[in-house]
Amino acid sequence: MINYRPKYVSFDCYGTLINYQIDATTKKIVGDRISDADWPAFRHTFSKYRYDQVMDAYHPYREVLQESFDRACRKWKLESDPNAGDLFGDAVMSWEAHDDVPTPLAKMAEKYPLVILSNADTAFLDASVPKLGAPFHAVFTAEQAGYYKPRYQAFEYMVDQLDAKPEDFLHVSSHTRYDIMPMRDLGFPNLVMLRRGYDPAAHSYEYVDVDSLDELNQMLGID
Repeated sequence: MINYRPKYVSFDCYGTLINYQIDATTKKIVGDRISDADWPAFRHTFSKYRYDQVMDAYHPYREVLQESFDRACRKWKLESDPNAGDLFGDAVMSWEAHDDVPTPLAKMAEKYPLVILSNADTAFLDASVPKLGAPFHAVFTAEQAGYYKPRYQAFEYMVDQLDAKPEDFLHVSSHTRYDIMPMRDLGFPNLVMLRRGYDPAAHSYEYVDVDSLDELNQMLGID
């Protein structure tokens, strides 16, 4: 159970609140050049190159998607699509909230200031946040911070902008590697994994598991 009452409840956006559906666009781009048998391995390759691509200083999110896809294609000896970054970017902007997000998130917003820290450009959040069905106290992006998660500077930017401390936050994410691991390293004590199946468990990082925002609201004493 969560006995802590935070100053802010902060969130990752894509995957955690917005339904991350990059596989569908990836399959459209690669077509039948990747067999059904090879698809899980190619998907894994593309995912890990996306992670590696954000470990440098900020560059626009469409470029991140293009360059990581290029790298995955080179590894698999495929010709990449020079328009992939724009195709992926347009897809991201079209995605909707998970069905289980708007109602409990709106209830949460009645009790706590909500914050987003997202790995995307500001324009992406301008398109996605209105779909979440709740008001946000602040929305911070990689473009604003000059760094992507899991770089420590992204989290430090959020803290500095709110003139806060790590212990002021309860942070919710579906990603151990992008959010929970680096935040634990930085001394954020109140971390929640919303289990959506993206990352393997890493319970040595001492986070709380929930299966829904309704469950989190119950833990926070929100009816």
